[in-house]
Amino acid sequence: MTSDDTVRPGRSRSIDTLSELAPEQTEAVLALLAEAARNDGQQAVSEQGRLQLRGPAREGVSHLLLTVDGGELVGYAQLEGTDPIEPPAAELVVHPSHRGQGHGRALGSALLAASGKRLRIWAHGGHSAARHLAQVLGLTLFRELRQMRRPLAGLDLPEPRLPEGVSVRTFVPGQDDAAWLAVNAAAFAHHPEQGSLTQRDLDDRKAEGWFDPEGFFLAERDGELIGFHWTKVHAEERLGEVYVLGIRPDAQGGGLGKALTTVGLRHLEQRGLPTAMLYVDADNTAAVSVYERLGFVTHETDLMYRTET
Repeated sequence: MTSDDTVRPGRSRSIDTLSELAPEQTEAVLALLAEAARNDGQQAVSEQGRLQLRGPAREGVSHLLLTVDGGELVGYAQLEGTDPIEPPAAELVVHPSHRGQGHGRALGSALLAASGKRLRIWAHGGHSAARHLAQVLGLTLFRELRQMRRPLAGLDLPEPRLPEGVSVRTFVPGQDDAAWLAVNAAAFAHHPEQGSLTQRDLDDRKAEGWFDPEGFFLAERDGELIGFHWTKVHAEERLGEVYVLGIRPDAQGGGLGKALTTVGLRHLEQRGLPTAMLYVDADNTAAVSVYERLGFVTHETDLMYRTET
């Protein structure tokens, strides 16, 4: 999320709302996101949002393209309204060379109108410009998502202690899809972004260059999947990520989460990566405490703002 003030005199601005992007529009948005990431040091749109740029229309997802002078793309926003309870969620970005001209406010106002003034919006990194824009739009801070990191060099973690009767193996694409989706939905029933993943969402991730089933660990008891630790390697940044860690509710509380975390961290260390990272909600104090005991410290913070309810 970025902030700006007034459009330059003599320039026209328009915002088009689309349910599906043409290939050339997708490439233009990706180029805009890449340029903003180079300037800001992080992505303005989440992985899920970037995956939703491609392919056929997705139910509840809208793309807002802000152009100037009849065609130059300088801003983008995505609105997702699939949660049956929570307000629609959004992300937005303005090209670094076109900030300070009111484009961020224009996109934010369009998102408010499209959502019926029921809106949640991410500010990745929580930069001051984004906080200012949230204030201008009348939004209040709602959620804090921490990115935590720890070095992997010289990793000194004990052997993972699995609960009795539990074994760990790696994910088999195609064979384990349905079981994983079911456990993921159960483990993240309280977390609409993660818990609502579909087969299409899983297929999108399996098609990404970073996907490696050897880093996707499944915990089973009596032949049933009860937990998992999906790791991810960011090759360019040389980062290993605790991508998703989930335990079926009836299997929680027995130390399986810590054991699976250890399994994944050891795997990332063996890949020769110097640093591990993960994301966790700041108000999930139990998880934050576990990760801190494993040597993780807060690296940066993403903020979510929302309209008053």
